Amino acid sequence: MTKMAVLVAPLLFIGCPKDDPPQRPRATVSTSSRPIPTSPPVVAAFNGERAMDHVKKQIGFGPRPPDSGELAKTRAYITNELKSYGLTVSLDEFTATTPQGEKKMANIVAELPGESKTLILLTSHYDTKLYKDMKFVGANDPAASVGTLLEIGRVLGSRTEKLKVTYRLVFFDGEESFCEGWSDCGDAQSPDNTYGSRHYVSQLRARNELANARAMILLDMMGYKNLELGRDTMSTKWLQDIVWRTGRELGYDKVFVEREEGVGGDDHEPFLRAGVDAVDIIQLTSYPYWHRADDTIDKVSAQSMKIVGETILASLPKITEHVIKSKPQKQTEPSAVAPGVVQ
Repeated sequence: MTKMAVLVAPLLFIGCPKDDPPQRPRATVSTSSRPIPTSPPVVAAFNGERAMDHVKKQIGFGPRPPDSGELAKTRAYITNELKSYGLTVSLDEFTATTPQGEKKMANIVAELPGESKTLILLTSHYDTKLYKDMKFVGANDPAASVGTLLEIGRVLGSRTEKLKVTYRLVFFDGEESFCEGWSDCGDAQSPDNTYGSRHYVSQLRARNELANARAMILLDMMGYKNLELGRDTMSTKWLQDIVWRTGRELGYDKVFVEREEGVGGDDHEPFLRAGVDAVDIIQLTSYPYWHRADDTIDKVSAQSMKIVGETILASLPKITEHVIKSKPQKQTEPSAVAPGVVQ
């Protein structure tokens, strides 16, 4: 501001010489019937610092495993934030049978209705893995993805134009396994993981909405300060291509890189099995603090969340165009209804 003032001031003196002041214009009344132009509505931009505030808030609750008081506080916080953005919010409550007995869980669903019932799902899990001998606060897994998704919700909620399709933000409960390893307990039909996403797929099927779900975007472990995102090998290629191409167009070519990212399983898997195209945005193999006590706030970057948030928001119109023009996939029948889940 100071430099601009210094530069502008001499120009003012050149245009209005001291000895020859300009004539004072006469006031006139306009008879034109043209409407007075109005300023366009202000659309919110993704704010990485806001996303970081959400991360800090979650960490402040402590470890947040399913069916805990800390996760209940997190759920209330997420719900209140989404409502403050003008989104319609509901809870998808259920009871899951786990290696540690029955656990009460709840997915959080926020909707931005569009002109059609076609669904694009923007998702993250919000529970932390349960450890009895470690204080695991999960700054990157999952507080960063939750914070990013909340900020995406704020930006989308500020927009006034009518959406062509319906967006749903879904925060899954019970992604993490109760046993030490991802596949230590349970089996293929009733795994000890992805409880919330499996239940949500069963609910889409029960409400005859599964065919409407045309794309699912999963955010998970994407807030690391040294962010580098490889391509998850399970993800749907066309959807992944749009996100990676958009990220590179925004100048984030060093983040959206051309290497494989081996995940092995995540909340997008139940959707893929059901015939829903899905992409996982995740940095797993090169994140050295995964499921460690030092997955703490200093490992997470507001800039990394901004990069992912901006890329997803810029990708949405392209994804919308693709799903409108293309034919839906044939949905697959379940071998069981959300195994491990009690309705």
